[in-house]
Amino acid sequence: MEPGAAPSVWDNGAVVAPHLGGEVPPPYPDVPDDDSPKEACGVFGVYATGQAVALLTFDGLYALQHRGQESAGMAVSDGETVTVVKDMGLVTNVFDERTLAPLQGHLAIGHTRYSTTGSSTWHNAQPVYRAVGEAGFALGHNGNLTNTPALAAEAGMLPGVVTSDSDLVGELVSREFPKEPRNDGRDLEVTLAKVLPRLEGAFSFVLMDTAHLIGVRDPNGFRPLCLGKLDSGWVLASESPALDIIGAHFVREIEPGEVIVIDAAGCRSLHPFPPGRVDPRLCIFEFVYLARPDSQLYGREVHGARRRMGELLAEQAPVAADMVMGVPESGVPAAEGYARASGIPYGEGLVKNRYIGRTFITPNQDARAGGVRRKLNPLRENIAGKRLIVVDDSIVRGTTQRALVRMLREAGATEVHVRIPSPPYKWPCYFGIDTGTRSELLAANMTLGEIQQYLGVDSLAFLSLENLVRAIGVPGAGFCSGCLTGEYPVPVPVELRKSVLERPPARV
Repeated sequence: MEPGAAPSVWDNGAVVAPHLGGEVPPPYPDVPDDDSPKEACGVFGVYATGQAVALLTFDGLYALQHRGQESAGMAVSDGETVTVVKDMGLVTNVFDERTLAPLQGHLAIGHTRYSTTGSSTWHNAQPVYRAVGEAGFALGHNGNLTNTPALAAEAGMLPGVVTSDSDLVGELVSREFPKEPRNDGRDLEVTLAKVLPRLEGAFSFVLMDTAHLIGVRDPNGFRPLCLGKLDSGWVLASESPALDIIGAHFVREIEPGEVIVIDAAGCRSLHPFPPGRVDPRLCIFEFVYLARPDSQLYGREVHGARRRMGELLAEQAPVAADMVMGVPESGVPAAEGYARASGIPYGEGLVKNRYIGRTFITPNQDARAGGVRRKLNPLRENIAGKRLIVVDDSIVRGTTQRALVRMLREAGATEVHVRIPSPPYKWPCYFGIDTGTRSELLAANMTLGEIQQYLGVDSLAFLSLENLVRAIGVPGAGFCSGCLTGEYPVPVPVELRKSVLERPPARV
C-alpha cells in the first residue's frame, strides 16, 4: 500500500489500516540514555461472544504497553471477515473511539511491538496477515527465532523477501495451508502442527482465523503466555495484568510446547512438539526487569520476588549508609527489600516524570545526562548530606547510572553505593530482548573495579545468580540465564552469534 493511500479491501474481505506518511521511525529509538533491556513484544487474544472484543483488546494491549512501544495493532473477526488495524506508535496513538467503533466481532488478537528482528517500519507492525483460506489468518509474535535464515532458504525465499521472523512464520503457514478447506474448519490448527516443529528459538504466538483463537508457546517457554477466563469466553495474554484489566480471572500459564485452541466448542490443548524438545527455560530477566510487578510467573508474583532479591542482596553486600532508595520503577521493590533486611531506612530519592517515554538525545555526554534529568529529578532535602544506597534493577551500558550518580552528588549526597539485584549483564540475548552487542555491555568489557570507577560510585555490588534463583523461589524451575552466563539452553547458530558480535559498538 502506498503512503497515504486509503485502506484497501482485499479479495477475501480483510481490511488493513493505511500506512500513514511513509516509513515512520520508531518513537523510542535505541539511544544511549535509555540502556535498559528492551522487550520484543506483548501479545493478547480474546474469544468472547457478545462482547466488544476490540475494546477488550485495547485495554489488554494498554496493560502490555511496557513490552513494546514502537507499534500497536489488532485483528478482529466477525465470523466472515478478518479486519486488521495497525500503525506506528503507542496503543493510545493508534486506537481511539473512531478506529475502534467499526471493529465488531467475537474474536480478536492484539500486539505491541519493540523490534528485535526486522526494521522499524509500518510493514513490520503486527499482527501479520496472510490472505489464505476463506478469510485469511492473523498472527502476533513475542520472541525471536534463531533459525530464520535457514527456514527462508529451505522455503526458497530470496534474501530480502522476508522482513522479519514473524513475517517468515506467516509465510510458512500460508504455504502449508490446505488448498481445499477442511470439513471441520480446523485448517489453521492442522497447518500449525506441520510448521511449529520446524521453528527454533523463542516464540509465544497468538493467531486467529474467522472462528478460532490459538495460543502457542515454544518448547522452552522463553517468553510468558497465560490463559484467562471471562464469563462469556477466554483470553490469552503475555502477562496476567492484561487479564485483570478486562475482568478475566487467571486460569494458568500456557505450558512450554503447548498449543491452546479456542473456538465455539470451548478450549482444548495440543502438544505438537517432540517430548525431547520440551525443556522449560523462562527468561530470568522477566523477574528482574521485563514483567510488570503484578504479573504471575511460575506461580509467583513478580513484586515479591524482586523484594526478596533486595533482601538477599543486603545479606550478600552490606554497607553502612543513611538511606536506601530505589530507581523508579523496577528498582523500588528490591530497594524496599534491602532496607527491610539491612535495617537502614527506606526513602524516596527520585521523582519520575510519568509522562515521558524514552528520550531523543544527541551523542554528547551533557545531552545524555539531560535525557536522564528529563525522566528523573532528585528530592534534594531527602538526599543532601546522606550516605545513599541506590538500588537499580540492572546495568547494561551504564550510561543511565553514570548520569544518575552525578545528579545525586550534585544534589548533596556524601556517598553513593550502588546495589544491583541481578548478576552482571555480560552476553547478548538471542531470544527476544534487544540489549546490543558484547562490545556495548559494560560488564563484558570492564572489571567490577573499573565499572565502579566509570560510574563514579563509592561501592558497587551485584546479586549472585544463586541468590537470584533463591529469591524467585520456585525450586526446580528452569530458566534461561544466557545473558548472565553465556550458556544458552538451546544452540545459537554461529551465523547469528557472528552477526551480533560484528555489529559496531555504541557510543559510550
